Amino acid sequence: MSTRNRALALVAFVALMTLCPVALAQTTPGNPLGIDIAQAAQRAVSPDRISTTMTLMLLLTALSLAPAILVMTTSFTRIIVVLGFLRQAMATQQSPPNQVLIGLALFLTASIMYPTYQRANQEGVQPYIRGEITGEQAVQKTLGPMRDFMFKQTDPKSLALFLKIGKLGRPKSPADVPTAVLVPAFIVSELRIAFQIGFIIYIPFLIIDMVVASTLMAMGMMMLPPVFVSLPFKIIMFVLADGWYLVVESLVRSFN
Repeated sequence: MSTRNRALALVAFVALMTLCPVALAQTTPGNPLGIDIAQAAQRAVSPDRISTTMTLMLLLTALSLAPAILVMTTSFTRIIVVLGFLRQAMATQQSPPNQVLIGLALFLTASIMYPTYQRANQEGVQPYIRGEITGEQAVQKTLGPMRDFMFKQTDPKSLALFLKIGKLGRPKSPADVPTAVLVPAFIVSELRIAFQIGFIIYIPFLIIDMVVASTLMAMGMMMLPPVFVSLPFKIIMFVLADGWYLVVESLVRSFN
């Protein structure tokens, strides 16, 4: 056997001995390694090991779904859509760049969602860590603050639409609304509000474009693209009006 094969065999043997704790017994012809197979199997399926494995699987699943959870259940969608409308209305192409807009949206989301996540941590995560509640209770108590946030921002019309799609009856209380119905209704409501804010943002920039285009046409300068002339006026107007402060303040207040 080559040195490489012997090294692989040694590693495999060490891994087997590590993952499956064994009780060394007296070597017999039917058990040359002296391993108590029954005891090793019993240890492998013991409740503590299964619990650890399930916890690891749930953690990996949560990490893989974290981006979707961030987008679908927080204020991130509304903020990033409004910032995208603002950049298009100003016609500044890739300025600010996508990384800056996403970073700003993430920090605004963290600021807006901080009270909700703090409540979820206090009511669900910390009691579970201390062993005061079960895993199922922890999930329900952790989802409670997030559901409350989504209910406040969800349009009843959108919620009724997805209840109808799911062929569910009229709920007697918010607790009767499944999370699978609440999340898409929340997303549709967020998109509706984001487009409304985007329309309001577009109006002053559109007026500048119309004034500049009319002026250039009256001067006979039809070959000059109006966007080249209107862009500096848009930027100076946005700066003088302290536009970033107004946009951020309006976004944060829209969640209150």
